[in-house]
Amino acid sequence: MRFATVRTNPRQGGAMNGYDDSAAKAILGVERILPLENGVAVVATNTWAAMQGAQAITFDWAAAPYPATSAEITDTLRASFTDDRKDSTNRNDGDVDAVLTAEDWQAEYSVPYQAHATMEPMSSAALLKDGRLTVWSGNQLPTQIVVVAQELPSLPAESITVETTLMGGGFGRRAEMDIIRQTITVAQALEGTPVLVTWSREEDMTHDGYRPAAIARVRAKLDGATLTAFDFATCSSSVVESQVGRLGYSVPGPDGAIVQGAWEQPYRFANHRVTGYRAPAMVPVGSWRSVGASQNAFFHETAIDELAHAAGVDPLDFRLAHIDHDPSRKVLQAVAEMSGWGTSIPNRAKGIAFCMSFGVPVAEVVEVETTPKGLRLTNIWAAADVGIALDPGNIDAQLQGAIVYGLSAAIRGEITLADGMVEQQNFWDYEPLRLSECPPITTRILENLPHIRGIGEPGTPPIAPALGNAIFALTGQRLRDLPFGKAVGFA
Repeated sequence: MRFATVRTNPRQGGAMNGYDDSAAKAILGVERILPLENGVAVVATNTWAAMQGAQAITFDWAAAPYPATSAEITDTLRASFTDDRKDSTNRNDGDVDAVLTAEDWQAEYSVPYQAHATMEPMSSAALLKDGRLTVWSGNQLPTQIVVVAQELPSLPAESITVETTLMGGGFGRRAEMDIIRQTITVAQALEGTPVLVTWSREEDMTHDGYRPAAIARVRAKLDGATLTAFDFATCSSSVVESQVGRLGYSVPGPDGAIVQGAWEQPYRFANHRVTGYRAPAMVPVGSWRSVGASQNAFFHETAIDELAHAAGVDPLDFRLAHIDHDPSRKVLQAVAEMSGWGTSIPNRAKGIAFCMSFGVPVAEVVEVETTPKGLRLTNIWAAADVGIALDPGNIDAQLQGAIVYGLSAAIRGEITLADGMVEQQNFWDYEPLRLSECPPITTRILENLPHIRGIGEPGTPPIAPALGNAIFALTGQRLRDLPFGKAVGFA
C-alpha cells in the first residue's frame, strides 16, 4: 500500500511551468514525484510524509484563465446584464415592461462564491492489477467513474470495479471527477500496488467547483397590498456549462440552474418575469447544496419581504395573499403556527421565508435576539411537504443539516480571490457554524403533495432570507448581500 497527495496550480486551469522537488525527495518516506495535469502527485509510505513532501516543492505556476480578483469578478457579473448575455426567460406573465417605470421599487442583491467544505477532504483509492482496476471512493456519480476509468487505462467496463464508500460529506462536491482522475493516474504508475490519494484541506478549499458568485436585480410595483408587477433578473456563471464540461459533455441551450428557485415559485402576480443572464465562465463552479435555489431564494424572498413591509402588510399574510398553491400555503401556515408567528418577546424578532425547490415547498422561521456580544439565533422552525414521508427521522435530519449548512454560508461563508488564487485555506478562515451558535431546530413534515419528493436539498434555500428578514425585523437594517457577518456581529 502507498499513500499520496497532490498539489496543482492554485489558479485553477492555469498550467504548471515547472517545479523543483529536490527538497521533497529528501524527506523520509517520500518515494516518487509524479507529474499530473497542472501539478504533481507525491507518493510516500504514509500520508503525512506525502503532504510534507508536497509542501517542500517549489512551483512556477502560470496565470489564471479568469479575472484575478473578486472585484473584477463582480464587475464582470454586473456587466453581464445585457441582451447578448440573456440565457432564459422561464416566466413572462402579463406585460412587465408596460407596467413598471424607472420610479418603481428596485433593489440589487449579491452572494459570493461558496466552497463545499466537506468535513472530510477529497480522497480516493485505486488498484490496477492483472488488467483490472478497482476504485474505492465516496462519490455521487459511480457510473461516471467507470467512464473515466475506461478513458485512462483503456480498460473495458467489465474490468472496472467501483466500490462506493461513505462520503464524509458530499453536497455536490463528490460528483466531480478531479480526484478520481488523479488517483487512477497514480495507480497506473504504481501498477500492482494499491494507492490512497488524500487531499490536504488547503488543496480542497482552493480547488473546488464553487457555488457561483451571483447578482440579482429586482423591480416591482405595488398597488396597495397587492404586488402587481415583479421583474426578477439574476446573473451568474453557468453551473451546467462548467461542471458538465469538466465531465466531458456539453449541454446546448439555456442553463436552468441560473434561475432555479425563482421562476417556478407558486406566487401569482399579474405581471411576472424571471430572466437569467449567463456571465462568462470564470472560476470553476459546480453543484452546491440546492444549486441555483440557494442564491435565488435569498434574492427572491428578501425582495418579497421588503415589498411586504413597503405595503404595510405582515410578511406571512403578504405571502399567503399571493400564493395559490395549497401545499405551499400549508407549509407557511404550519411554520407560522409552530413558531408562534405574530407573538413577540422583548429584544427578539422573527423572520420568515419560503422556497419551492426540487418540487418541495419549504417554509422556515428564524428568531434572533440582541445581546451585548451581538445577534444570537434563538430558535429555528421549518415545515416541508415531501408528499410521502417514508422515513420521518431521516427527513428531520436532512432538514436540520441543510439549515446548518445554509446558515454557515449566510453568516460567514465567502470565497474571495486575489492574484487568481482563492484566499481561504482552511476552517479558520472559512468558518462553519459552531455548536454554540446553533439554536434549537424544530421541524414538521407535511404530506399534501400528490407524489413523493426528495429532501436532501430543499431545506437550504429559505434559511438565508429567513435570517436576513429576522435581522431586519429586529434592527431595521436590511441586508442585501451575503455573508451577513460582514455587516453585523453575531454572538
